[in-house]
Amino acid sequence: MRWVLGMIAEGECRVLGGRSNFWEMALVLAADDPECVSSAVRLLRAGRLVCYPTDTVYGVGAVAGDDEAVRRLYEAKGRPGEQPLPLLIADAGDADEVAEVTPDARALMGRFWPGGLTIVLRRRVGFQSAALSGQDSVGLRVPDCEVVRDIIRALGEPLTGTSANRSGQRAAVTAGEVVSQLGDAISLVIDGGAAPGGVESTAIDLTGEAPRILRQGAAGRSELEKVLCRAIS
Repeated sequence: MRWVLGMIAEGECRVLGGRSNFWEMALVLAADDPECVSSAVRLLRAGRLVCYPTDTVYGVGAVAGDDEAVRRLYEAKGRPGEQPLPLLIADAGDADEVAEVTPDARALMGRFWPGGLTIVLRRRVGFQSAALSGQDSVGLRVPDCEVVRDIIRALGEPLTGTSANRSGQRAAVTAGEVVSQLGDAISLVIDGGAAPGGVESTAIDLTGEAPRILRQGAAGRSELEKVLCRAIS
């Protein structure tokens, strides 16, 4: 099923809420639409923003290596530029391409990926993205949503994994909520129904001497401690 949210001729400017928009079209495609993955990949490679369902909440994606698209994502969310964005990868093995993966990280990946855990690791030398806001660390997650992983595999590089909402607002858990918050700034929303988790991923920082929970979410502290065999601050 496909719904056209807006159709704009090439080069035409539509003003919504006082902001100018230069998008050819903004679509909502069902996650099982045969054109879903190819349409998302085409738009992302063109520097557009695409929103997608995950096992936690809906996310808004830009190609991690497209600095201009990442900057537009920050603007769309109203997110301060000094706050880094997490990245989504298709498989745990992809983490080695962008981060220094520790034994603790591998243990957590084996237990919680794909799933609701974002792991913050030291950035691998040579990996650069505006999504990292100049920091030497990177937050990674493998979502438990096959359509998103298929998109990432087709792209061949990570996708930003920030929640699809205006900064400070409630994270969107349906396509309708995505449209109401970001509809004039995005090119495609993939509708996978209500996000089953309904809460954001837990984020754990493994860059220091001891693991530290940055955000409590889908993965429980006791579960993390059981895997790591020690208490977490």
